[in-house]
Amino acid sequence: MDIADILSTDFVQLPPDATVSALAGKFEDPTLVGVVVYGDQYKGIVTRRQLTGSHHQPNETLRSLVWQVPHLDPEEDVRTVAQLMIDAHAQLLPVFEGESLIGVVTADDLLKRVQSYLDVATVEDAATTDLVTLDPTATFGDALHTFREQQIAHLPVVTGDQAVGIVSLSDVTDLTVRSVAKSQGGDPGGRKSVGGPMSASSGRAGRGGFGAREGDNTRLLDLPIRDVMTEPVRTISPEATLDTAVATMSEIDASSLIVTRDEDTNGILTKTDILDALTWDAGGNRPVQVYGTDLIDDLTYEDIVGMIENFDDRDHRMNVLDAKVHLQEHTERLRGTPLLLARIRLHTDSGLFIASGEGYGASHAINNARDTVERQIRKQKTYGQSKKPPDEEFWERRFGWLLEGD
Repeated sequence: MDIADILSTDFVQLPPDATVSALAGKFEDPTLVGVVVYGDQYKGIVTRRQLTGSHHQPNETLRSLVWQVPHLDPEEDVRTVAQLMIDAHAQLLPVFEGESLIGVVTADDLLKRVQSYLDVATVEDAATTDLVTLDPTATFGDALHTFREQQIAHLPVVTGDQAVGIVSLSDVTDLTVRSVAKSQGGDPGGRKSVGGPMSASSGRAGRGGFGAREGDNTRLLDLPIRDVMTEPVRTISPEATLDTAVATMSEIDASSLIVTRDEDTNGILTKTDILDALTWDAGGNRPVQVYGTDLIDDLTYEDIVGMIENFDDRDHRMNVLDAKVHLQEHTERLRGTPLLLARIRLHTDSGLFIASGEGYGASHAINNARDTVERQIRKQKTYGQSKKPPDEEFWERRFGWLLEGD
């Protein structure tokens, strides 16, 4: 199944000499996931992640923000596109025919294309359960720091076992956009300080040019997260199917849903999680997902796959159903080698194992995380009821469509 019929020629583009303030204006549209940078030729894209990744001056040009992402062919398979979006941390990718840019494909386009096939997978199959959360007492600055450090796009705000709100990268961008506008000496969009756009009938004029307001940045960082988060959160049951989840997200214009059981928060389901489900093999196994592949320096992807397969070999009663390895770089270095944080998440028929490890270089960090996982497996004395592995007919029914053409 290819993407030829879902590529769009209707996309936002800006020249490389456009300013950050112009980009900020475009991102006032909450549905916009990325902007194509195009001068005399294609230069790259810019997403919300680049805009919020660090502080930018309003007159800074897009040349310094351009993000290089994979180029797609119109005949690209949907599974490949889903994987490329995950690896690139981008929900918009350009489509080329030869050297010519002919359109873009977004995650929303992709999910709508396959939605009718997603009734065979459940939310529980795809949701992320190792949550990164915020306390209600946190500030906007805490959220911004967590987004940058964890490279995630959604932060549930949790009290006890219940999510009372959620903050997304779009919320952060929204406030960052207004901060950029103010620093130019005015609010050209005529927006309220925290709320949405002001209507013409509100009786309030847009703020004029009275010089830069850089002092507002400190007050912005101290803004309580309760004033930024979306509440109440929209929830979904672990037993719901993924096609229902996609329909719900589309209906409420959301990119995530909180997964709850008996009112307790069990996880989060994002569009990226559903894209990840599209990469599952028709044979019933998910390929090992490695996030932060640019940090792999002293080992290969095959080495990581071999390490995961060894978990099966060490305990023949356990089957690894899903494996994710996340790499994150710290600023500290030792003789030029960066300190890395590695997180391993193993979903097995004996339970979920999650561990982290730090080290200088990818192999050092991953090996430390692996050792922790091995200790967790050895300590598990009582195994839950082993699930019978699905037969070939099940997997053919479940994901066989991915291997077929239209």
